[in-house]
Amino acid sequence: MMTGMVYLIGASIFWAVVHSILASHGFKHFVRRVAGAPAYFRLYRFAYNLFSFASLFPIAVMLLTFPDRLLYAIPEPWIYLTTVIQGLAAMALVTGVMQTGLMEFVGLAQLAPSYGESKPAELVTGGLYAYVRHPLYTAGLVFLWFSPEMTINRLALWIVFSIYFVVGAFFEERRLLRDFGSIYAEYKAKTPMLIPKIANPKA
Repeated sequence: MMTGMVYLIGASIFWAVVHSILASHGFKHFVRRVAGAPAYFRLYRFAYNLFSFASLFPIAVMLLTFPDRLLYAIPEPWIYLTTVIQGLAAMALVTGVMQTGLMEFVGLAQLAPSYGESKPAELVTGGLYAYVRHPLYTAGLVFLWFSPEMTINRLALWIVFSIYFVVGAFFEERRLLRDFGSIYAEYKAKTPMLIPKIANPKA
């Protein structure tokens, strides 16, 4: 069991590191130089998403097939509450993606030859983003940790992914500060990072 957990942790850390490198400005600039023609670089976001999801498959196989042990299972009626919370987190994930632009998130909008010419990039600060700067990470953390059952392997994987979400949020903020400057700095000063504030988000 211990060996399987080590492989699972190692694979998930490797995935997180590669995923972060591929999302970095430096690697994107490298790909842009190598690709040459802008038409090839427009494929990057779509290819990045395909690779990210496909490379999660081996981790999912390890999680489902490696020896494991149940740590706890939430009993009734509390399991109904955690299921509702997970459902709300899933809805928040979908809502957050829609607010930033589904086609852009998937990478299909970037395939258009005129992409980026009609208007500059905009910082999304409304909707869920008025309550928290990284609603996708927040919703992801809630969805993971309100799982109705927890096993040793799942706990190890959830810890790695949670650390990745938090560290990824910090790196993403560095990129956003470079891209939007004082606009993002002002937004950052009044909006929580991961834990939403319940009061008026404009306050």
